Amino acid sequence: MLMTVVSHRLGAAWLLGVAMVLAGLFGCASNPGTPSAQSPGPASRYVFCYFTGNGEDGLHLALSDDGYHFTALHAGKSYLTPVVGESKLMRDPCILLGPDGVYRMVWTDSWTGVTIGYASSTDLVHWSAEQAILVNKNNPTALNTWAPEVHWDEANQQYIIFWASTIPGAFPATDGTGDGNYNHRIYCTTTKDFVSFTPSRLYFDPGYNCIDATVLQVHDKFYLIYKDETLKPTAKKDLHTAVSSSIQGPFTDISPAISRNWVEGPTAIQLGDEYVVFFDCYTEHHFGAVQSTDMKNWTDITDKITLPDGCRHGTVFAVTPATAAALVALDK
Repeated sequence: MLMTVVSHRLGAAWLLGVAMVLAGLFGCASNPGTPSAQSPGPASRYVFCYFTGNGEDGLHLALSDDGYHFTALHAGKSYLTPVVGESKLMRDPCILLGPDGVYRMVWTDSWTGVTIGYASSTDLVHWSAEQAILVNKNNPTALNTWAPEVHWDEANQQYIIFWASTIPGAFPATDGTGDGNYNHRIYCTTTKDFVSFTPSRLYFDPGYNCIDATVLQVHDKFYLIYKDETLKPTAKKDLHTAVSSSIQGPFTDISPAISRNWVEGPTAIQLGDEYVVFFDCYTEHHFGAVQSTDMKNWTDITDKITLPDGCRHGTVFAVTPATAAALVALDK
């Protein structure tokens, strides 16, 4: 049974719900350039899902006409309160529209532990019962399971979920280079139905502590964008790319830093002929962004973007004008 998270009159809710489901089935999309059977078309609008504070109050959404300037929806209030996981948090939300017309969301549910949060929706407003997915079942000693992302693997007709974890003793050469006992790498699992999951495996190891991975497909290449989490002996805390011919990896050709340092939580999207990576400037309490036409040369465009105050690590994705209009209508 779906959980109603925004109150409104029954008649209007039913009509809007039908409209939004149809919009989802006939044209909504995940990030342009990412593997998905859906395509928003040239008249897309854009949604940014995010958390605020420590993630206690749950899912927030913002809307944009151009993909650069976002305004908070629902008066900045949460659409979904976290109820699963050790800490019952909803940090780092990642939303993907699958080929079945259903939005899938995963998030960091705790500071420690081996689970992530999961829920689904057809309209971004009404969500299924939340679940804590045991993605790190075969890594029971993992210190954490952070910043999960879900993407559609078109070639293998399955979803891939990846995240950052520290497995004690797994990479002794870089122990002591991060914050506290953390020494992260990126791990993954796959699923076709969000019921059965393959055993987790190492997804990406650049040879150093890394977190917050995301993927952007550009033509026939998949670009992994991630944070170098090295703190010692010299702090990095910046973003890099690696590339593969498959979303399953392996990823190679690690780039120099594409961002300033002390940033995290990248999310990427294609806007026209430009590729834009948004990121959380977490020490300065605002968002930044870089832009490229070739995924090699990057320009800082932080002064050209606008996101809601308090916005933290999330995901940007395209939706149809009909879906955007329905979201706005629910706010009235």
